[in-house]
Amino acid sequence: MIWLVAFLSCIGLICAETPFNHNVHNERVIGGHDAKPNTWRWQASLQYDSYNDGSYYHMCGGTIIDSFYVMTAAHCILSMDASQYRVAVGEYNLYEYDGSEQFIRVEMISVHPGWTGDLAIGNDIALLKLANPVYDNGYVAIANLPRPGEMLPHGFTCYITGWGLMDYSGSVPAILQVAPIPVVEHAVCSRHDWWGNIALRTMVCAGGDGVISGCQGDSGGPLNCFTDGAWRVHGVVSYGPSGMCNQVNRPTVFTRVSSFHDWIFSITR
Repeated sequence: MIWLVAFLSCIGLICAETPFNHNVHNERVIGGHDAKPNTWRWQASLQYDSYNDGSYYHMCGGTIIDSFYVMTAAHCILSMDASQYRVAVGEYNLYEYDGSEQFIRVEMISVHPGWTGDLAIGNDIALLKLANPVYDNGYVAIANLPRPGEMLPHGFTCYITGWGLMDYSGSVPAILQVAPIPVVEHAVCSRHDWWGNIALRTMVCAGGDGVISGCQGDSGGPLNCFTDGAWRVHGVVSYGPSGMCNQVNRPTVFTRVSSFHDWIFSITR
């Protein structure tokens, strides 16, 4: 979600809050458009049952990285009770049954041990072990990951995907959104007039043009980049500016997947 909350003590950042429903500000890929059906097949929707009554709501994005594992943001984890979560894969329209979906319970949650709740420190990554494996029904795929330590050049075009709101007024998309978003290299993103010293090398910045950005509801979702001959998930949506998400010189910030290879594979293997 890229959510606004006080308890994470990230003034000026977008952080984590309550789960999505139709009445909360749960914003999206701003400046995007409807994705084509059956594309971005590694995209997942993390859904939360806040009242333990079987009513699940989309709260964050995620990425299928293994038949039993989905990667998301640590700040999306509001409770360590795995029974309160499920993952929807093969999803396209959140409000209609498309026939392509698989809804799978979460069995175990692994949050990076370096996560403190402070987005400026980083390590905003978590893995969800599924109770049952994702099966290949033609609408899902396991994401490719980048090389360990790989960093993308300034201006490299990637794509952000998600079901967050479409604008600051709170318009909720039913259909998965996608938008091109250029990488902002660390030397620029860490300048004092951009994100300053809270932009770490274990993060990827993208956007900052005042038009396209991630926003609440997109957290945990993928930054999709075509590198080494394949689509690879280089980032996990982590934070952005408070207030309007698409601000000039305030790009969306992602956890850099290439910085966490060892930890990811220590869990999945």
